[in-house]
Amino acid sequence: MEIIRAHRAPSLARRKFLRGVAGVAALPFMARRASAEDYPARPVRVLVGQAAGSSSDIIARLISQRLSERLGQQFAVEDRPGAGGNIATEAAVRANADGYTLLLVNSQNAISASLYKLNFEFIRDIAPIAGVSLVPLIMEVNPAVPAKTVPEFIAYAKQNPGKISMASAGIGGPQHVAGELFKMMAGLDMVHVPYRGSTPALVDLLAGQVQLMFDVTPSSLPHVKAGRLRPLGVTTTTRLDVLPDVPPVSDFLPGYQAAGWIGFGAPRGTPPAIVEKLSKEIDDAVADPQIKARLADLGGTVLPKASPAEFGAYIATETDKWAKVVAFAGIKPE
Repeated sequence: MEIIRAHRAPSLARRKFLRGVAGVAALPFMARRASAEDYPARPVRVLVGQAAGSSSDIIARLISQRLSERLGQQFAVEDRPGAGGNIATEAAVRANADGYTLLLVNSQNAISASLYKLNFEFIRDIAPIAGVSLVPLIMEVNPAVPAKTVPEFIAYAKQNPGKISMASAGIGGPQHVAGELFKMMAGLDMVHVPYRGSTPALVDLLAGQVQLMFDVTPSSLPHVKAGRLRPLGVTTTTRLDVLPDVPPVSDFLPGYQAAGWIGFGAPRGTPPAIVEKLSKEIDDAVADPQIKARLADLGGTVLPKASPAEFGAYIATETDKWAKVVAFAGIKPE
């Protein structure tokens, strides 16, 4: 009987061993939970691949200030412009995946993935956190162009192959690929004229040196409202509150969509609990009426709320779309 009882009842040493094994097994879970609860324990840097004063920089600072207030540590923005945003992106890829380096991601990252030969892969190496803003573009022409609608412009361009100049803010930028997508879908032959930024491009568009431009709303809206430029369409799939009478280009070219977008990412391998925490905080910030109003002032709208995985799927779709446009148009970096 003693032998049977001894067999059924674990010894004190065995019970201690089993408790130890259970404790070790629970350590990863406890560590993950603690890392999210304690995060951030020190300042966080937010890398931006565009220049100070750009929409990306302004939005990065707007959201970073809210994160600083909510999480009790400074979220400091560092602008590292150049190479289509790749300088900042590569710095983020090579940073520790601990939640203390974030990246302001945008549509330029999706374009650059196929435009440049890179030492990293954007979709593989950057973990999506949350989307923030959608930045529509306006398809606009100099008033001397006779077309007043998208179908009229397509007909006019087909009657004048190679004679219409399309300005952009630079090779491989969102404005350029938006125009190339339009050319591809409409079957048009137009001459691309790249500039160093929207301002000089708009100067020549206003002067009639070029005839067409796809440009972001913040820089073009004042000229459109003043009647100095004629809007033919917007590049989102719905009308804009600021231009209610201007139809989407997709009303005439089904499937056309070319709005810019802005969000946040982190080095791949950043703890999922930290990614989820940041995603929730960013979503809460974007839902704030004051931040919504500020985004509207910048010519943008709020991206629909999405999980990190859903935001990642959106980025993948955008990257694939622009890869096809870059290949079709034979775009080469400057």
